[in-house]
Amino acid sequence: MSEKLEQYQSPLEAPIEQHTPMMQQYIRLKADYPDTLVLYRMGDFYEVFWDDAEKAARLLDITLTTRGQSAGFPVAMAGVPFHALEGYLARLIKMGESVAICEQVGEVGASKGPVERKVVRVVTPGTLTDAELLSDKQEAMLVALHTAGRQRCGLAWMSVTQGRIHLAECAQDELGEWLARIGPSEVIYSAGVTERFEQGLFALKHSGAIACPLSPRPDWQFDTGLGERKLLELLGAASLKAWEAEALPLAHAASAALLSYAEHTQGRNLTHIHSLQVQRDDQLINLPPSTRRNLELVKTLRGEDSPTLFALLDTCLTGMGSRLLKSWLLEPQRDRADAMARLQATTVLRGSDALGGTMPWQALRGELKGVSDVERITARTALRQVRPRELVALGKTLQKAQLLAQTTPSPSPYLNQIFQDLVPPSGCAELLARAIQEEPAALVRDGGVIARGFDAELDELRAIQENCDEFLLELEAKEKLLTNIPNLRVQFNKVHGFYIEITNSYKDVVPARYQRRQTLKNAERYITPELKAFEDKALSAQERALQREKFLYEQLLDQLQPHVPGLTRVGQAIAALDVLCTLAERSLTLHWSAPEFTSVPCIEIEAGRHPVVEARMAETSSGSFIANHTRMNVNTRMQIITGPNMGGKSTYMRQVALIVLLASMGSHVPAAACRLGPIDAIHTRIGAADDLANAQSTFMMEMTEAAQILHAATPHSLVLMDEIGRGTSTFDGLALASGIATQLHDKTRAFTLFATHYFELTELPAKAKAAVNVHVGAAESGHDIVFLHEIQPGPASRSYGVQVAKLAGMPAAVLNHARHTLEALEARDEAGREQVDLFAAPPLPASALQATPVEDALAQINPDALSPREALEALYQLKKLAQRP
Repeated sequence: MSEKLEQYQSPLEAPIEQHTPMMQQYIRLKADYPDTLVLYRMGDFYEVFWDDAEKAARLLDITLTTRGQSAGFPVAMAGVPFHALEGYLARLIKMGESVAICEQVGEVGASKGPVERKVVRVVTPGTLTDAELLSDKQEAMLVALHTAGRQRCGLAWMSVTQGRIHLAECAQDELGEWLARIGPSEVIYSAGVTERFEQGLFALKHSGAIACPLSPRPDWQFDTGLGERKLLELLGAASLKAWEAEALPLAHAASAALLSYAEHTQGRNLTHIHSLQVQRDDQLINLPPSTRRNLELVKTLRGEDSPTLFALLDTCLTGMGSRLLKSWLLEPQRDRADAMARLQATTVLRGSDALGGTMPWQALRGELKGVSDVERITARTALRQVRPRELVALGKTLQKAQLLAQTTPSPSPYLNQIFQDLVPPSGCAELLARAIQEEPAALVRDGGVIARGFDAELDELRAIQENCDEFLLELEAKEKLLTNIPNLRVQFNKVHGFYIEITNSYKDVVPARYQRRQTLKNAERYITPELKAFEDKALSAQERALQREKFLYEQLLDQLQPHVPGLTRVGQAIAALDVLCTLAERSLTLHWSAPEFTSVPCIEIEAGRHPVVEARMAETSSGSFIANHTRMNVNTRMQIITGPNMGGKSTYMRQVALIVLLASMGSHVPAAACRLGPIDAIHTRIGAADDLANAQSTFMMEMTEAAQILHAATPHSLVLMDEIGRGTSTFDGLALASGIATQLHDKTRAFTLFATHYFELTELPAKAKAAVNVHVGAAESGHDIVFLHEIQPGPASRSYGVQVAKLAGMPAAVLNHARHTLEALEARDEAGREQVDLFAAPPLPASALQATPVEDALAQINPDALSPREALEALYQLKKLAQRP
């Protein structure tokens, strides 16, 4: 043993023939999943061995034991009960681990050696399908990346529980924004990428831009031709031209790895994927990670789920609806067609029965109560992982969908299409009702799943089992009469089968035909030829019935496969109807109005409110929200916002962005009226935060985000800049803030809300025709202040910093000192320090005023007097002059 331990570092390195038969089987299975925990089914437990056992024991806090030896190595083991598997899986997946589930697939005793086993599925963070492991409101998104060189990157992504695959290509420096938008649960990439690209991926993970496992895959899996063939096979098409996806070679290569990986984890082809969507930079309104964070769309700044805009909107009755609502919120289209269709449908649903004969949202939501997650059940049906109770829920939902599909046509074409898509596949609901019991067992292996009357052979086998009690009672009465033993009992248990139990007081009168089966302390158990014959028949019937049920269930799944596309369509229609009814309810409950879209650049909001803040104030009874107007157009593109901290500047800025976003997704908005022109992005630079892990201070983060905005914003972008320049000295910050404001006004020309505590910036509108001053109103009484939360024209008169400090509980001595210091500083400023023009063009250096040799030579050339040869010679002379140091 010691020699073997010295020769081999690990039991997996030892020759396989030296291991026990069971360990040989395990090692062969483990070889296909070297980086994955393999849960190996042994009776009522899933076991892990050696290194996997040590890892699982550490991660799950379960007992690590040692049992026997194999190839001279002690066999380290850890295990979890089979009935508690889902809970342990959830914990492992949350930690970013992947798990291979190895089941017994052979019959016990059918052959020599261990029962045949195989890995039936692999559970990874990006390929979850189990209802117990997935949040109803969140998708497990798997993303594949492929790059060639340093310029472009191809992306392919999907959720295994959806019927759609997405493709995109982007510049490598845009990859972080794409991944933040997708929100992957797992990212796979080629093991052959450059070290620089891989380091960039891990930098994104460390920075928090993505928070999921990164898994390298073999380079050969990223094959463009294979990806295109797989896509065509899934779509049943001869060309990708209809999806405008034929010229995306990098994305095709990513899709090859994506589909291969998903098929590998599920153990079968993904027959339920029938849709393809190509996303491009110019299609979606850009919402960078900083915007999603600062506007608290789905997570608060503290990482909580509420209060957020999504939490306020999401009163959906189905998980499908919640997931679709989140998609609409985070992926608004620049093209207004979808938003206008949703808005029209929502407006119709807000009406009454008299409006086009359409059912109002209340009635539709009443029908949607209790609807199952058709989308995920359909995916699990296609993957043959669906459970009996899910099929029962699916059948009931299809019956509801059939009723909804009969809704009277409405003025909304979008609603009419939804009602058409709600028609279930023909015969599907009826098949489910006939095949599955109304209250089936949780798992097929438990029996009691297939309905009575569905299969004559199964009914016959069940009848034998059900007549068992009657037979036993008759046999017991007959044997009591024949033996004259009054306490004789005929009974059954799973260990010993059927038996006749007689107490020791009567064992002397037991007939000779009774054969002893078991001896107890106070009784004996016997079997008779008649009872033995019935036992064989009854137990055989039970086993045969269970096998028959498994066969019929697999056959049912076969029959459901052709219905998968239709079921997917029904699920998508229910989700869309749920979201539209939710938007109708929210708009009425929260008193929102319909926005108006125009091709003229503008953001005009009458009496706008911050939806989340207003809702929180209503919950806490802390007064009514003060609404504010916003009027921005081609003549007014920038607002310089001043006023006290806590006065509402940030709230006002965020509410404008949220109103623009809600309108763009097709929702009503928290305003009396809203008129919105084209929008291509919402950029925000709000708040202060360090990124110490990447050696970025607060000020560096501030400047980095500001620089990204200046590079990315266009005249159709909305930009929020809040207190830029605070992270450095006063003069540095003021100089940078003025430069950024001037760039946004003069060059970028984006719609900009620029909040600042530098009052010097209020001079900008005097020189910039598209900028205006506004301020947050405040009323001062002595040393106290009252915030009015109202946006008023013109600059603020002062910052009220000392008054805010008083509200924060600052000690009186500190406040008095601050007041005296402030008065001294203001007096010195009034004494006449020279004012600097912040917005004057920077002076040219003296050298720039002197003509260069090239300029002198150009001044001497008359192009009209030169022959072609002379012109060529002049060009060579200019080039020579330009190359001189």
